[in-house]
Amino acid sequence: MTTKILAFAGSTRTASWNKKLLAVAVAGARAEGAEVTSLDLRDLPMPLYDGDLEEREGIPPQAREFKRLLLAHQGLLIASPEYNSSITAVLKNAIDWASRAEPGEAPLACFAGKIAGLVAASPGALGGLRGLVTVRSILGNIRVLVIPEQVAVSKAHEAFAADGSLVDAKQRDAVVGVGRRVAQLTAAIASTH
Repeated sequence: MTTKILAFAGSTRTASWNKKLLAVAVAGARAEGAEVTSLDLRDLPMPLYDGDLEEREGIPPQAREFKRLLLAHQGLLIASPEYNSSITAVLKNAIDWASRAEPGEAPLACFAGKIAGLVAASPGALGGLRGLVTVRSILGNIRVLVIPEQVAVSKAHEAFAADGSLVDAKQRDAVVGVGRRVAQLTAAIASTH
């Protein structure tokens, strides 16, 4: 069985450093034989989570599509920018909508048991590390197993070559390693089910 991984960044910016970083992790997962679907959250614009809206209209179509993609994949690769020392609104909002159960659906059905790898890039000195702490906490609380390996790339405005690759070979190998590890673990778990 082919391992399926969903990859997305918590940024909608076209030239996002985190989208570039995600592509490096995706290459690692593909090198391990995983089938990777890359998603741009810009393509699934969701309204801000609102319990009244959910009660009145149900889960919005874009959030349902995000949930469908999550359900169809065993692993996750997430590149999370850091905004003001925390997670981005677009990423948190997507997680919040996807965590809502529909009638007949188990709680956290699209998150429970998933394997996730985290990376971040930031122009700051910590590379988005503070934001990753929050992402790790949120995912752990919704029953996602987040691998211990993670990479936070500082000075992101200097970290990438013109072709989108990472200039520093050690950083590149570490990010590729996150993708590889998610692919390895999802494959190992899938083979026991």
